[in-house]
Amino acid sequence: MAGLRTARRILLGGAAVTAAGLALRDVPAELGVRPLTSGPDRTARMWRSPQFRDGRFVNTMAEPTVVNTPPPGLVRELARNREQRRPAGPIPVRVPPTGEPSPTGVRAIWYGHASTLVEIEGRRVLFDPVWSRRPSPSQLVGPKRHHPPPVPLAELPRVDAIAISHDHYDHLDRATVRSLTATQKAPFLVPLGIGAHLERWGVPAYRIIELDWEEEAEVAGLRLVATAARHFSGRSLTRNDTLWGSWVVAGPTRRVFYAGDSGYFEGYRGIGAAHGPFDLTLMPIGAYSPAWPDIHMDPEEAVNAHLDLGGRLLLPVHWATFTLALHPWAEPVDRLWREAKARDVPIVVPRPGEAVDTDATPAVDGWWETLG
Repeated sequence: MAGLRTARRILLGGAAVTAAGLALRDVPAELGVRPLTSGPDRTARMWRSPQFRDGRFVNTMAEPTVVNTPPPGLVRELARNREQRRPAGPIPVRVPPTGEPSPTGVRAIWYGHASTLVEIEGRRVLFDPVWSRRPSPSQLVGPKRHHPPPVPLAELPRVDAIAISHDHYDHLDRATVRSLTATQKAPFLVPLGIGAHLERWGVPAYRIIELDWEEEAEVAGLRLVATAARHFSGRSLTRNDTLWGSWVVAGPTRRVFYAGDSGYFEGYRGIGAAHGPFDLTLMPIGAYSPAWPDIHMDPEEAVNAHLDLGGRLLLPVHWATFTLALHPWAEPVDRLWREAKARDVPIVVPRPGEAVDTDATPAVDGWWETLG
């Protein structure tokens, strides 16, 4: 028996080492590539950008203070109140509806974190799809999902465009990109430089549309405009070698704004004046901290930005799925709900996978409150 147990331990240990080796093998590809080494055409476009200075992209409205070293007391805070940073029970996930989108309406399906499908006047745009278990260069480390994706990637409906806001792992996921390249035919619309990552991961060049802020492309009858955000980029220790941004999606009569990741900044008023008003805004409300106030807005700032944009209905994203900051799991949506009620701002808080029709929005029911 002792010999069998020893053999079993050896086999299990070998399997673990093999699995770890396979996971680590993909890390170099996960990191992407340096866009400035990916070809003269892309490099020339980057150098011409008003946002590109001295070999990197900058926030032209105001450079944020980015934390390069852990703030004092971080390790201590990580060890405290860990239970509050994850739900106390299973997050209720809904099976997304099927069927063709309305030719005149706007409907959104939030899959979790920032991943959202927007149906606008008969077309579909998928924002920042991340289906992996961890937003990390290795599936062995990093924050794990609090809930499964509501639908397998292979069962997504046909989409007309896939829009990426920036190249951080919780917004740009290599495994998801590779799957969508095989199962969908839609183009990827990305800020400058990100096309280099996509090409390394097997996306054909003809399916990549790279845009600078205030550049636009027409896809399937929709006008998609890359707009500003106050954030940063980088999949390794090198920062800001690709651009970050937000997205305007405009149909013949309806409009949607997706903020991506951003701190609050005065530029939202200009985006609203130039491209709004919006039937729906998708605003990030989570992963904020006093340590990085300039790169992630808090829930109250999300309401401010929504109003600056001329938004009618606010759908919160960037919460619930991954723990990326020290605040309690449900704090972002609790604060958002209080602020929205105080300022009479219509919001909708769907469960992952639940569809929201902007012309018939359900009342907020506080479904997360029992999960703490």
